[in-house]
Amino acid sequence: MTTDPTMARIGQGVDLHHRQGRRDVARDVFARIWDDIGGEQGDPLHVCVLAHSMADVQDDVNEELMWDLRALAAVDLVTDEQVARAGVPLSVAGLYPSLHLNVSDCYRKLGDLDRAREHLRQARAGIGALGDDEYGKLIKGGLEQIAEQLDDAV
Repeated sequence: MTTDPTMARIGQGVDLHHRQGRRDVARDVFARIWDDIGGEQGDPLHVCVLAHSMADVQDDVNEELMWDLRALAAVDLVTDEQVARAGVPLSVAGLYPSLHLNVSDCYRKLGDLDRAREHLRQARAGIGALGDDEYGKLIKGGLEQIAEQLDDAV
């Protein structure tokens, strides 16, 4: 359970999207949080998780990619101490596979298969940081699905 108020707000937006199907409302919540944290100048953990979540509620794949790339850039500035302090049950290394998975999928949708494969490779390189829990299985399953789609696109 997160102890960070901003992470809790992001979690509420994720809940609106994934559990309640209220994508537009979630996007509005994320936009308010983005403004509140100061955008890309905010705490890197907040920027990473918020951008990662914001990408999921975009209607345009180019916008989705922009948010995913923001998340990927921000994660490089996040420490394991920040993650632990926020109550996130993952190490920083455990964040990379999901981020690269999403970037890979965006590039696949855009037809840039070389970049899609490169991010898939980077995601696979980090799967050792994932547990065998529900989250780890979700990301590993997503990687398998993208790999199949990329093989079909050859």
